[in-house]
Amino acid sequence: MLKLYIGNKNYSSWSMRPWVLMTQAGIPFDEVMVPFGSDFSSPDSAFKNTVRPINPAGTVPFLVDGDVVVSDTLAIAEYLAESFPDKALWPADKASRARARSACAEMHAGFRALRNHCGMNIEADLASQGGLLMRDRADVRADLERLVELWSGLLAQHGGPMLLGEFSIADAYFAPMASRLKTYALPVPDAIAAYVERVHAVPAVKAWTDAARAERTFVVEDEPYRLAR
Repeated sequence: MLKLYIGNKNYSSWSMRPWVLMTQAGIPFDEVMVPFGSDFSSPDSAFKNTVRPINPAGTVPFLVDGDVVVSDTLAIAEYLAESFPDKALWPADKASRARARSACAEMHAGFRALRNHCGMNIEADLASQGGLLMRDRADVRADLERLVELWSGLLAQHGGPMLLGEFSIADAYFAPMASRLKTYALPVPDAIAAYVERVHAVPAVKAWTDAARAERTFVVEDEPYRLAR
């Protein structure tokens, strides 16, 4: 049985990606939650001491398949696509696969201002903070503009309802960003807002979101805008 190691569902945007992908695709796995804790980024934290003996990078998520440990969300996605070709995790068309991979790679390496200033926090209502960020941070506005451009192009090119037509790795990869748009109430065109709602209606995304709201945890390092829950 595959094992997927993840962090707190409320905060761990990276963990959300493979969990949603595997759950929605019906790929069986055992979930291993490693809570972040108040000092999770410290080299000697309980989180690091739990993770590092299995994944020397000291990060989550990572996938364990027997003796194989796959770290990093893009590597996990590719490993799953190779291991379960019948699940069609990437689009069948070569050009569409290239667009999907390009979009995921851009998400993986880019949108840094939006990710840094709008950390994933599913249970919180940070609309007022989002308004201030849109007013004061040109880099956040630029990232949001690019995100809208990217999603709009893919939806128009493939006709929806998901980015590449049917649900794929790309939608799982951008699910945390869809969550951020809701948490911070960032202004987007109606078509993009509708896509965000469709993402949240995906059963695996809903299951993750419901579990995140039920966690009742408060990790100070992941809470730049609140003093308590």
